[in-house]
Amino acid sequence: MKTMKTILILALVFMLSPVTLNAQETNNRQSYWIHEDQVKPSKQGDYEKITKEFIEACKKHNLKGADWATARVNNGTYLSITPINNMSDFDKNPLAPLADKMGEDKFNDLFRRFNECYDKHGDRVVVLTPELSYMPNGLTTNTAGQNYRKWHFLHVTPSNITKLKAKIKEIKALYQKKGAKEYFRIYYNGFGTMGDYYLVTISAKDEKSYIELSNQTETLLGDEGKKLMGEMFLLLDKYETTSGWMRPDLGYTAK
Repeated sequence: MKTMKTILILALVFMLSPVTLNAQETNNRQSYWIHEDQVKPSKQGDYEKITKEFIEACKKHNLKGADWATARVNNGTYLSITPINNMSDFDKNPLAPLADKMGEDKFNDLFRRFNECYDKHGDRVVVLTPELSYMPNGLTTNTAGQNYRKWHFLHVTPSNITKLKAKIKEIKALYQKKGAKEYFRIYYNGFGTMGDYYLVTISAKDEKSYIELSNQTETLLGDEGKKLMGEMFLLLDKYETTSGWMRPDLGYTAK
């Protein structure tokens, strides 16, 4: 049952109509399905090897309508990130043609091996929010040459959501006024998560570059920035950060 459940979950996670992983600057919000695999420390290498086998099978059989990007969090968690258009995407199973071409036994064995790499996995949706994000040259999730990621989770209670959103807009306005070079994308959690949060995502070349730019931005924003940040933190229920890397070698884009 566990094997079949995993197959069904991944079939949903990897699905979408042919869309790009870019979110162009628009008033429309792009939703993403995030599948999280909490991979065991001893199974990291195996997990990546199986993922690459799966990608090669997708390429060999020219699987359509199943594009995803992959990120690895520094705690060993792997995130499969799939853009979705609407709820009707959940009714599709784009892996069915792959199972037919590979053969059911080989297909099931692949996901049986995946199951051995983790004891916990799950799914959620996040929504990219253009009006809160700051990327003056165009809002996009594809940041060439900047695969390092810093994620800031701004957890908030329902009573403070509106206030927090307003404060983030003030901070964005200050970044714009000062011409800050530290760009960020902000997501709001959709279904699949208990509680509410805004997720601030910053791309950089590496950790050193991130720290240097962060320090430069703090100096640039000055006392006004410190004041706004302090007011924002007063609205939070909890604040967490984590980091990791995008892994293009573990993602797939159909031809």
